[in-house]
Amino acid sequence: MKKIGLLITVAFLGFTSLKAQDVLPDLTLFDMNGNKVNIADYAKDGKIQVFSFWATWCVPCKEELNNIAEIYEEWKTDYDVEIIAVSVDDAKTKANVKSYAEGQGWTYTVLLDTNKDLQRLLSGQSVPFTVISDKSGNIVDKHTGYIEGDEYVLEDKIAKLAKQ
Repeated sequence: MKKIGLLITVAFLGFTSLKAQDVLPDLTLFDMNGNKVNIADYAKDGKIQVFSFWATWCVPCKEELNNIAEIYEEWKTDYDVEIIAVSVDDAKTKANVKSYAEGQGWTYTVLLDTNKDLQRLLSGQSVPFTVISDKSGNIVDKHTGYIEGDEYVLEDKIAKLAKQ
């Protein structure tokens, strides 16, 4: 009986340590140019952050980021928001990320999460996956999937945060 109790305790402790992040984690990724970027540093710039997880093989991901690109300059001006496009392309397809992002003319910061470490820490199961953090780096919203028009739902959430 003691062994079962110990097993339950160990299992519970394991599950609690796997809980989703409430704040931007202290994790280093690389940008498209090979520069190290610590995710926790985004909490220090006083901006609303939108982390959009995508992949070059994901059609709805690219559609979402391309639709946001059309209104991103307005968002930066109106809400002081920053979009970070986090590619989860693996070692085989990550070479396509830079050429795709540059070819689309994205002005986003593009990070590479080839091992899906950040996606996993933020409890993302699939792409597209979007995470919003407030001006202090607190995670305030997560969303999986994309359908046409979701960028306006995202904008509403960002607008509410900007007023706080």
